[in-house]
Amino acid sequence: MVFLKKNQINKDVAEAGETVTLILKDISTDDVERGQILAKPGSITQHTKFKCSVYVLKTEEGGRHTPFFTNLRPQFYFRTSDVTGVIELPEGVEMVNPGDNVEFDVELTTSVALEKGTRFDVREGGRIIGKGIVTDIIS
Repeated sequence: MVFLKKNQINKDVAEAGETVTLILKDISTDDVERGQILAKPGSITQHTKFKCSVYVLKTEEGGRHTPFFTNLRPQFYFRTSDVTGVIELPEGVEMVNPGDNVEFDVELTTSVALEKGTRFDVREGGRIIGKGIVTDIIS
């Protein structure tokens, strides 16, 4: 159970950006790192490969000015952590242009707690270039 500080409402789930109060016994601040999540044991697992659907921002929306290809290595921002990943475009898709909706596979350099439906941002140099959702877990 999570207690929200602002309204003192009991909730089963809190999302990134919400202020919450937690009491964690026998855990020091040195044991906690940015990007970690708190979940019921066994309720979510870590993965490195997934399929996703992404909207690539147009230049006017702050996105790229040029298309990208397979093997692009942007950062994927999940909740509160950035993880580098490698994009693999589907067979028959040579490139992705700003403004496109596209599905592709991603292999992350570090495992992340993911599940189908997890939303994320695709970033390059601290700039958001796409918004996506995990559509399937590969491994």
